[in-house]
Amino acid sequence: MKKNVGTADRLIRALVLAPVAVVLAGLAGWTSVWGIVALVVAVVMLGTAVVGTCPPYALFRISTCRPRDRAGV
Repeated sequence: MKKNVGTADRLIRALVLAPVAVVLAGLAGWTSVWGIVALVVAVVMLGTAVVGTCPPYALFRISTCRPRDRAGV
């Protein structure tokens, strides 16, 4: 897949959204439904940050990459 998640977007996902989701999971209770949902969100945010591809972005043809960074891996 082509990269569609830019550097700033990747940093926000990895350094802000994923940790916030983990904190929310702890507050909701690790094994509660909301806690598990928050942990899944954290894993998805980290995964898309590492890989550089977001399937919903691809579906809606959104890209936060600069044009020269959009080449495949």
